[in-house]
Amino acid sequence: MQKEKKFRLFDAVLMSVVVVLVVESVAPAAAIGPSQFFWWGILLVFFFLPYGLISAELGTTYDEDGGIYDWVRKAFGRRWGGRAAWLYWINFPIWMASLAVLFTGVIGQVFPTHFGTWTNVLIQLVFIGIVTLISSYPVADSKWILNLAAIAKVIIMVSLGALGIYVAMTKGVASNFTVKTMLPQMDVKSLGYISVILFNFLGFEVVTSMASEMPNPKKQIPQAIIWGGILIAVFYVFAAFGMGVAIPSSELSTSSGLMESILLLIGGNNWFVILIALLFMYTLAANLISWSAGVNYVASYAAKNHDLPKVFGIESKKTGMPTGANLLNGGIAAVLVVISPLIPNQNIFWAFFSLNVVALLGSYLLMFPSFWKLRKIDSDTERPFKVPGNHLMINLMTWIPVALLAITTILSAFPLNGSAEELNTKIPILIGTIITILLGEVCIRAAEKNHPLKKKVKASSHHTEEALSKN
Repeated sequence: MQKEKKFRLFDAVLMSVVVVLVVESVAPAAAIGPSQFFWWGILLVFFFLPYGLISAELGTTYDEDGGIYDWVRKAFGRRWGGRAAWLYWINFPIWMASLAVLFTGVIGQVFPTHFGTWTNVLIQLVFIGIVTLISSYPVADSKWILNLAAIAKVIIMVSLGALGIYVAMTKGVASNFTVKTMLPQMDVKSLGYISVILFNFLGFEVVTSMASEMPNPKKQIPQAIIWGGILIAVFYVFAAFGMGVAIPSSELSTSSGLMESILLLIGGNNWFVILIALLFMYTLAANLISWSAGVNYVASYAAKNHDLPKVFGIESKKTGMPTGANLLNGGIAAVLVVISPLIPNQNIFWAFFSLNVVALLGSYLLMFPSFWKLRKIDSDTERPFKVPGNHLMINLMTWIPVALLAITTILSAFPLNGSAEELNTKIPILIGTIITILLGEVCIRAAEKNHPLKKKVKASSHHTEEALSKN
C-alpha cells in the first residue's frame, strides 16, 4: 500500500515560521525605523515570493543532499559550487560567534552581575563549546529543540508587540509613526539594515524538502510560501512596533535593543523580564543547534565531491554526523570571540552578525542565476514543482532578487558616506568579507589540487615524461 502523505498546508506554514523566524534579528530590522513597514511589504513581494518558488523548484527537482551547492555546481561547475558551499557554511561559525557575544550581553543587561572583558569571552567560549558538542550528536535533528524554540520565539514576539500596544495607548510612543516616516528613508545607515530583512526571509528551502510528503505539492507549496511569508513578516513587524514604542530607531542598539525595549516597556526588571531573557538565551542556542546539521551536511557533501578540503567530509563512524565541519565551526567561532576585544567596532554583535549576513546572502546570490541557467540547459528534467510564468516572468523573478541581494550586500559592507561612525562600523565588516572570500578560494583550490582524477592525470603525465626521457 502507498504511504499516506500527511504533511499538510498547516504543517508547512508552521515549519516555515519555526525555521525562518530568528528573534535576534528583530532589533537590527527595527533599527531601520518606521520605514521598515514599507520594506517588509516590498521585499515580501519582490524577494520572498520569488525566492520561495525558486527554492521549491530546485529543491524538488534536484533533491540530493548537497542543496544549494548541488544547484550551483550543476549550473556553473565545480568551482562555483564550492564557493556556494563555502559561503553557505562559513556564515554559520560567524553567526555562532555573534550569538555568543549577544548571549553574554543579555546576561549583563538583566542579571545584577557585571563581568570583565575576558570573563565574558570565557562565557562565550563555553556557549560555543556546548553548542558544538550538542551539534555533534543526532539530537541536533530533534524536533523538540525546534518546537520549544518556536514557543519561546512566539512568546517573545507577541510580548513585545502586545506591550507596545498597551504602552502606546496609555503612555504614548517614542517613535514617530506617520505616513511620511513609513515611506523609505534613503540614507545609507537605514538602507544598510535592509539586508537583515532579506536574511530574515531565508531558510524556506528547508520546507520544500518536505514536498514528497505533501498530498498536493504544486498547490500547497505556493500557499505555504504566501501564508508563511505573511506570518513571518507579521511577527517581525509586530515585535518591531513594540521596540519602536519603547525606543526611537535612531537610539536603538542592534545588539541590546530587544532586552532594552522589554525593560522600558515593563518599567524595570522583574520576573517577566527574566523569563523573556531566559527564553531569548535559549533561542540563541536552539537556532544554532537546529541549523548546524543542514549547514554541515552541505559542506561535508561538497568535500566528498572534492570541492572543499577533506576535513569537511570527516564523519563520526558512530553517529554518521559531519564532525569535521562541526569542529571547524566551533574552532572558528572561538577564534572570533577571542579576537573580538581587538576589533574597533564597539558593537561586536553587529560586526559579526552583519558579516554572517553578507556571507549567507552571497550564497543565495549564486542560487538565483543557477535556477535561470538550469531552466535553459536542463529543461528536459522532470520538475515535480515548476515556477509558473512565461519567459519574462522567469527573468523578473530571477534578476530582481539578484539586484536586491547585490545592492543590500554592498550597502552592508562598503562605507559610502565616509563618516567616522560608518568607517568604524563597516571597515571591519569589509575586511572580514575580503578575508572570508580569500580563505574560501584557498580552500577550493586546495581541494581541486587534491582531486583524485587530477592527481591521476598528473601521475600519468609524469610517467609519460619519464618514458620519453629514457627513450
